[in-house]
Amino acid sequence: MSDEGRSRRQYLTTVGGTAATLAVAGCLGGDDSGSNGEDEQTITAGTAPGFPPFEMKEGGELVGFDIDLLEAVVEQTEYTLSGWEEFEFDSLTPALVNDNIDVIAAGMTINDDRDETIDFSEPYYSSDQAIVVRSDGDFSPGSLSDLADHPIGAQKGTTGEEEVQSELVGDEITESQYNAYDNYVLAIQDLQNGNVDAVVIDVPVANTFAANRPVEVEFVYETGEKFGFGVREDDDALQTALSEGLSTVREDGTYEELTQKWFGE
Repeated sequence: MSDEGRSRRQYLTTVGGTAATLAVAGCLGGDDSGSNGEDEQTITAGTAPGFPPFEMKEGGELVGFDIDLLEAVVEQTEYTLSGWEEFEFDSLTPALVNDNIDVIAAGMTINDDRDETIDFSEPYYSSDQAIVVRSDGDFSPGSLSDLADHPIGAQKGTTGEEEVQSELVGDEITESQYNAYDNYVLAIQDLQNGNVDAVVIDVPVANTFAANRPVEVEFVYETGEKFGFGVREDDDALQTALSEGLSTVREDGTYEELTQKWFGE
């Protein structure tokens, strides 16, 4: 994959699944003054690697569609992106609410539950849920009901987990048959090892795993999800700036270039 533009990024790593304690100057409202005498506003982004091609680690470096897209969007605003912090997916919203980061870029679905706690930019990607199985296995489900009495996996805090819990647990599978993972790399590895029979995951991520591992998408469960960048509820200025930046990168062709780069679309 292209390394273009990566050298300019600063990446803040995590330890033990939580954000590293690093001093990040100017988390919303930095002290760097522009030529017009106004303070530039620096923001820190949070993400959750293990969700290719949206965010992942390659050679220890954080890369992916969300990484490139957010950086391109921020360049169209009056904000400056100071760096990235890495979390487990279900720790991102608490990190945002507690001011540890200023924006979430992690393939996060906009839904009512999350919207009660945080706000979102305009949507930047649409997806459904894929049911992934082993390529060399004999399990061939064609609907959610076919998952009955099988061990199923999903990532904690994701739409995939919500669908499993609402549609399967208690009706088609027992609570003990559901396996929750910190990230989808671990879930797919457990699928390959035969510890679960299927993993519920966003379609573009499932396609990436299917292209690189001995797994395949057996069927797609339509959910009509839309991904957005998450911001704090009181941060109307950043919410507006990100939405306007998204509009700009769509109009100037950057969005199309990035989707082609990461999804081949």
